[in-house]
Amino acid sequence: MIDRIGPTRRPPGRLVGHQDWRNLLFLHWPISAEALRPLVPAPLSLDLHEGVAYVGLIPFAVERARPAPVPARLGLDFLETNVRTYVHVGGRDPGVYFFTLDAGSRLAVIGARLSLGLPYVRARMAMRRRDGVVEYGMQRLSGERPRLEVRYRVGEYLGASPPGTIEHFLIERYLLHVRRGPSLWTVRVHHSPYPVQRAEVLHLRDELLAADGLPAPVGPPLVHYASGVDVEVFRPRVRWR
Repeated sequence: MIDRIGPTRRPPGRLVGHQDWRNLLFLHWPISAEALRPLVPAPLSLDLHEGVAYVGLIPFAVERARPAPVPARLGLDFLETNVRTYVHVGGRDPGVYFFTLDAGSRLAVIGARLSLGLPYVRARMAMRRRDGVVEYGMQRLSGERPRLEVRYRVGEYLGASPPGTIEHFLIERYLLHVRRGPSLWTVRVHHSPYPVQRAEVLHLRDELLAADGLPAPVGPPLVHYASGVDVEVFRPRVRWR
C-alpha cells in the first residue's frame, strides 16, 4: 500500500524557497489510464484512486515566491495554471507529474525551467473577484496560444481532507517529479493541509488539456477550492543519474 501520510509531514533537508499559494481552483476529470500512460515518462507509475486515473487543471495565484534567504517583501507575485496527473515511483513517493505550467511572470518561467527543468510556459493571465464570483482567464503566448476561461463561485467550507478520500488523493500532494535527461528529480514541498471548500463552475472554456496532448474530458469536473497555503520548498532529490 502506498504511504500517503508520510509525504504530508515536514521533511528534513535543505530549505531552498518559499511561495504562498492563493485562490486555488481544483478541476479534475477521470481519464483512461491507457491514453495517459504514453504521455508520462517510463520511470513513473500512474497513481490511481480505486483503479481510476485523473487529470487536473489548477488555476491559482502565487504570492511572495522567493529563494529561502530573500525577504518576503521582495518575492514575486504572479498567476499560474498547471495541467497535471498523479504518479508514484515504484510504489513510493506519490506525487504530481506536470504536463505544463503556465505563468504570468517571465522571470518565474525562466527560473523554474533553468533550476528544475519544469515545463513552464509564459502566458497572459488575469483574475478578479466580483459579487462572490471569481473570474480567471489566460492565454498561452506560444504554440497555438490555447486559452482558459473559468468563472466560479466558492461554496461550503469542508476543511482538511481526510486520508482515504478522493479529495485527499487529488489535493494533498507534496511531491513533484520531473524527468531531466537520464535522471529523475523529485521536489518536496511542505504546508498545512488545504482548507478545502466546495465550488460551483459557472462557465468553463478549456483549451489547455488538448494543447498538452490529453484526450477531451468526458462529463463535468470534480470541483474544489482552497483559499491558500504558505509553502516551503526543499532541495530536489536526484535519482538515476
